[in-house]
Amino acid sequence: MRVAVVGSGFAGSLLARVLAVQGHDVVLLERGTHPRFAIGESSTPLANLTLERLARRYGLDDCYDLAAHGRWVARFPELRRGLKRGFTFYRHHAGRPFATHGSHTERLLVAASPSDHIADTHWLRADVDHHFVRAAVAAGVEYQDRTAVTPDMLKELRADFVVDASGPGGFMAQHLAIPSGLRRMHTNSALLFSHFDGVRLFSDVVPGLPAGPYPDDWAAVHHIIEEGWMYSLRFDHGVTSAGFLLKEPVPGAPEQKWHYLLHRYPTIGALFGDAKPLMPLTYKPRIQHRLTRAAGNGGVLLPHAYAFVDPLFSTGIAWSLRAIERLGLLFEKEGGPTEQDLARYDAALRHEADQIDTLVAGAYHAMSRFDLFAAHAMIYFAAVSFAEVRQRVMWSDAESIAWSGFLGVGDPQLGGLPRASLRRLRHVRTPADRRSFINWVSNAIAPRNVCGLANPGAHGLYPVDLDLLVRRHQVLGMSRESLINALPALRGGA
Repeated sequence: MRVAVVGSGFAGSLLARVLAVQGHDVVLLERGTHPRFAIGESSTPLANLTLERLARRYGLDDCYDLAAHGRWVARFPELRRGLKRGFTFYRHHAGRPFATHGSHTERLLVAASPSDHIADTHWLRADVDHHFVRAAVAAGVEYQDRTAVTPDMLKELRADFVVDASGPGGFMAQHLAIPSGLRRMHTNSALLFSHFDGVRLFSDVVPGLPAGPYPDDWAAVHHIIEEGWMYSLRFDHGVTSAGFLLKEPVPGAPEQKWHYLLHRYPTIGALFGDAKPLMPLTYKPRIQHRLTRAAGNGGVLLPHAYAFVDPLFSTGIAWSLRAIERLGLLFEKEGGPTEQDLARYDAALRHEADQIDTLVAGAYHAMSRFDLFAAHAMIYFAAVSFAEVRQRVMWSDAESIAWSGFLGVGDPQLGGLPRASLRRLRHVRTPADRRSFINWVSNAIAPRNVCGLANPGAHGLYPVDLDLLVRRHQVLGMSRESLINALPALRGGA
C-alpha cells in the first residue's frame, strides 16, 4: 500500500517507519525542516511501555533504548533529554513565598519509577524528532521536506491512504473541511512559554522540605497559581522548558505577562528571576483544539492533529504512541484498515479526547483548593498506575493492550470518574463538601488503587512501593505468588 504521512514530528516519523518495516511504500511529507523547536516534551511510563512494545514488534532497537533514561544516556548521549522521576506539584499564593508547614505543606510528589536508570524522560524535541526522521529514512521511507501538501500532490504521489500527523489545523482539517469540535471541550487555557538557561533548583530556593521519593526538580514540575499553573521541565544539560497555562487573562505583551507573574509569585520569581530565555517568549491565547472526526475517506489523523487539551498530566506523547500502536496493527492486515477499523479508531480517539478534557477541566476547577486538586489528581494516578502494572505483568496480547482505553476509558470502575469528579467539584462550597469530595475520591479509586494513593498518612509523598503492590495483589486479580514472580518486570527487567 502507498501511504502518505503528512508531518514529521516524532509521531508521524515513527508511524512512517513502522509502516515501512511492514513493507508498505511510505512517503513522509514535511512543510518545514529539521532540527526544529517543538514543545510537548514529557514522557510517562505508559508512553515508554508503548515504545518498548513497538521496538520488540518491529525490530526498532533504538526505541527500546529511548524508553528509559539510563538506556538513553548510554546509547544516545548526543540526543538531549531530561531525567523525569515523577510528578511534582506546588501550590503558590500571590504575594507570599511558598509556605513550608512540615507535613501540611501544599506539595504533592508522585513517583513514576524506582530509580534514575529506568526513569522516564523529558524529550528535547528538536533532537528527538530529528532522530526519528533519520531513522525513518534509514528504514526506507521517502522523505520530502519544505513541501506544501495539496490534494493534487497526493494524487500525483498515488497515495492509497493518508495519515495526518501535522498538528492543529493541518492538512486533513483544511482540505477535507472537517468541522471544529471545540465547543465540546470544557478546558480553556492560554500558554506563555520558552526555553530558559539558569533556572534555580527548588531545593535551593525553598530549603528544608521533607525528603520526597526523588529530588523534587527531576520531574514534571507543576507550580499551581491562582491564574492557572506553570510547568517546568529540566533537561540534563541545564536548559529548562517552562510555561504558564493561564485560565484567566494576564495583561501586557508576552514579556510583560512573564514578569508580572514572576513578581506576583515570589518563589517562582526567585526560581526564574535570573533565568535567560533562549528564544523569545511566545504567547498563544488558546491552545485547545478539537475536530469532529479522526478517520474516514481513506485517511486518519494522529491525536495531536485531531485534538489537544492541555499538558497538565503529560498525556500527549503517551496518547500519540498508543495511536501509532493501533494503526500499526491495522496496517498489518492484508489490504490495510477497513472502514470498520477506521470507525473503531475514530470512536477510540473521540472517547479518549473527552476523557482527557474532562480530567483536566476538573483539575482546573479544583486548583483554588490544593486538597481538592490533590484528591482529583488521584483519579489520573490511579488510572495510569493500574494500566501500567497490568501491561507489565499481566497482558501479552498486543491487540488487547493497544485498544485498551486510554486513562480508563471503557473501564467500569475508572471510566466515569473524571466526569463524576468534575460534576461534584462544581458543587463544593463548604469545608464539609471538601471532606466529602476527598472521601468520595478515595472510595471511588479503591477498586483500582494498586499503589496506596489518597492516603493521608503519605503527606503527599508517594514512592514506588513494590511491597505495597504485592499486598494489593487482589486489586489486580492476581495471587500473591504470581505477582511476586512478576516483580522483575516492574523493576525494569525485560
